[in-house]
Amino acid sequence: MFCPECGTWNRASIAKCTRCQADLPDLPEAPGAKPDDELDTIRRATGGRYRVYRRLGTGGMANVYYAQHAVLERPLVIKALLPHLARDAEMRERFKREAEASSQLSHPHICSIMDYGEVDNVVYLVMPYLANGSLADVVVRDGTVPVPRSAAVCAQVAVALDYAHRHGIVHRDVKPDNILFDEDGNALITDFGIATARFHARLTGTGRAMGTPHYMSPEQAMGRMVDGRSDLYAVGVMLYEMLVGFPPFDGADSYSIGYKHVHEQPASPDVVDSRVPAAMAHIVMRCLAKAAGERYQRGNDLADALIAFLGATGAADEQRSAWIPRRTGATPSNVRS
Repeated sequence: MFCPECGTWNRASIAKCTRCQADLPDLPEAPGAKPDDELDTIRRATGGRYRVYRRLGTGGMANVYYAQHAVLERPLVIKALLPHLARDAEMRERFKREAEASSQLSHPHICSIMDYGEVDNVVYLVMPYLANGSLADVVVRDGTVPVPRSAAVCAQVAVALDYAHRHGIVHRDVKPDNILFDEDGNALITDFGIATARFHARLTGTGRAMGTPHYMSPEQAMGRMVDGRSDLYAVGVMLYEMLVGFPPFDGADSYSIGYKHVHEQPASPDVVDSRVPAAMAHIVMRCLAKAAGERYQRGNDLADALIAFLGATGAADEQRSAWIPRRTGATPSNVRS
């Protein structure tokens, strides 16, 4: 079991913690196997600031653990780079980018990074725990998302992206897995691991596409320079998927999907599903324009269109919990990477 005082893992058969000698509570049944060895490394590295309880899941880059602040008892998530990736210098740098990029941003709809550390071959960051899961969970569970809710969520995402773009950061991997919900149902963007920013040097050479194929803009699929409008294309793909249950393009591999993003026109959402309002379909298709100059030029422009749609359809009152913060700042030139 975990010691309630210092967080050290102990065998179930002993009465006192092997580290701090505190009394261990009796358990109604024996616990399972000892968790990952890296948990003890994280505890030692953070000086006992966090109590790490269990693994929540594993992604393509990292293991994710549920934890609490040892003093404040605030629920947290510790994201630890997979061991084999932690030994790769480029992957460590990319993981560090997520902490750096997020630390530059303070916004209600961007998941903040609270701590970062590297100890031996363990590289981790600490974020708030958001209990309501991801947009990907919602799409998998429900198939589609109601039109008003889709508009409200994407308006929040668009406002947050506008803020990031004004601070020189392009996300480059906007997708349902990277949209998390707090207890009030508000959307927060996370995972800036492949974000590009003015204060970062390039990690990869020109011509290498980075991101998730289904959500890549045409210019991103071709490995070209991208700006904030590439993120808005990804929001359009995400909105399309929320409305009809699947993204506009699919294929046998990343190359075939990327080819379609570059060369093929998607079917309009209202053609795929007649229940999608034509006005909403128009917003989606503008996001999905092949030429960046034909899309919404700022996240705030997209958010305004979505909010106007909610107002025109009388659905705004239904989405009052989807708070859209006041937008400030001068209109910037497009952020380029």
